Amino acid sequence: MNATFVRIDLTRQLRDVMNLMFVLVLPTLMYVIFGLSFSYANESAGNGNVKFYIMASMAAYGASVAATTVTGVSAVEQMQGWGRQIGLTPLRPAGFVAGKAVVALIVTALSIAVVFIVGALTGAHADHGWMWAATFAIALVGSILFALFGYAVAMLFRSESAMGIASGLLVVLSFLGNVFVPLSGTLLDVARFTPMYGFVGLVRWPVLEGAQSGSTDVDPLWALIANLVAWLLIFGLVAVLAVRRGRARR
Repeated sequence: MNATFVRIDLTRQLRDVMNLMFVLVLPTLMYVIFGLSFSYANESAGNGNVKFYIMASMAAYGASVAATTVTGVSAVEQMQGWGRQIGLTPLRPAGFVAGKAVVALIVTALSIAVVFIVGALTGAHADHGWMWAATFAIALVGSILFALFGYAVAMLFRSESAMGIASGLLVVLSFLGNVFVPLSGTLLDVARFTPMYGFVGLVRWPVLEGAQSGSTDVDPLWALIANLVAWLLIFGLVAVLAVRRGRARR
């Protein structure tokens, strides 16, 4: 991974004000809608209250949106010739993908921080202070999964529609991953094999410890970690292979 590449790409991302506002405002707005509009928002939920549970969920969704958006822009870069320029450098495919992931993590941290600040100001509560730090850290580190997801989709489709495809898939994965609406029965069983499920389950772990809202099922920690690691390997492999295929064509 090249530090100069990371610095240049991060600077470019931070200059894109409209895109930055999108990844910061959307998850925060969704927290306000889901977390402040219900009468039971202050009731207990695991090791905190419902507001904290919703805040953690929207922070996880925001992290996935931010990471996917940042790396998904790579489709436009390819059409503008940036990928060809990178192909002329000694930067290897794995290093290129890793650099994109690091930039996505930095932008993602800003997205999570905004949701947490609004949550703290509006009454989100956890029984222990460390739960805030743990939830933030899990959302940040776990979002690398969607940094690789966004980049893999961008490299596979290589068109202006890549970002729309990635965003659409992310919404579907969020519903299937038990982010917005509590699932049960067969749908919950299917959800356990989707990319978003393990990630969101781990983000919620400090407050729910694997329990499911609206269900008596409890997920063991190892199962959530296994889900995240498996999809991380899949998306990472697809991203690296897509980069190599693109360079071979050149």
